[in-house]
Amino acid sequence: MSKKHRVDAKDENLHASFSKNYQPILMIESGDSVQFKTPDIDWGYIPKDGQPTRFESREKEDFWGHPMIGPIAIRGAKPGMTLEVRINDIVPGWYGVNWAGGHTNWLNQHLKLVEQEERKLEWLIDQTNNRAITQVGNRSISVPLNPFMGVMAVAPAEPGVHSTMPPRYCGGNIDCKELTKGSILYLPIAVEGGLFSVGDGHAAQGDGESSGTAIECPMELVDLTFIVREDMHLKMPRAKTPSGLITFGFHEDLNEATIMALQDMLELIQELYQVDKLEATALASVAVDLRITQIVNGIKGVHAVLPHETLRKI
Repeated sequence: MSKKHRVDAKDENLHASFSKNYQPILMIESGDSVQFKTPDIDWGYIPKDGQPTRFESREKEDFWGHPMIGPIAIRGAKPGMTLEVRINDIVPGWYGVNWAGGHTNWLNQHLKLVEQEERKLEWLIDQTNNRAITQVGNRSISVPLNPFMGVMAVAPAEPGVHSTMPPRYCGGNIDCKELTKGSILYLPIAVEGGLFSVGDGHAAQGDGESSGTAIECPMELVDLTFIVREDMHLKMPRAKTPSGLITFGFHEDLNEATIMALQDMLELIQELYQVDKLEATALASVAVDLRITQIVNGIKGVHAVLPHETLRKI
């Protein structure tokens, strides 16, 4: 029988990098669920009343990384298999922040924002009305909530310690706003046990994540179910969301990332509809949306979306 586990945000559960050598904080069975509480992007948590909490990585990295909870080991997970991650629920905390300008990257250079002082927006998360609200100048502006986790990953097979910043074949900082409650993320397993970690909560984000930040927030609840799939053999992450099927491409060159996402989508269409590659390409041209996931994590992301019921067998 499947079990439910709880993992809270505390130093011994947090790390700021990926490594296949990290010891798991929890071993679970395939089919088990884990409920997480995650810190904000600044490695903290601010209660509405009381003193803020500051966290540290147990791995003591000498570089910045996202506050990640994990890794979680899943018994029976082996390289070549796929980890199915069911996103049962995501509940953001009461506050969030995002900012623009003030540091050097290619986007700020082109937008001429490097010399501008960093501008920070503070957001109030209004769960009742499903909006996030901020003050800009003398007016309030709100956006609808669309909570998701920016970073979900299993450990890479390559030796050493790896940054949380880029997305990669085994997941990472994907920053795909489609991965909301009710979605399923499929990750290629690269090491024994999978070694799954999660962090970087977002209350809302536009495709592209143009300033480099979404509404970065702590999460009161991230409820995930983990299933080891021996029948799926993936090279890149895939997803099934309430709106459609998704394939991903990650590359420094946006054109290459597009080709990667599209190539995987074509293979998926060929599998689902028993067509050849040329036919799949023609079908994709009338049914698949290509979207820029993010352009700010060093490695750019593109996701291809095939909405449910768009291609129907009749």
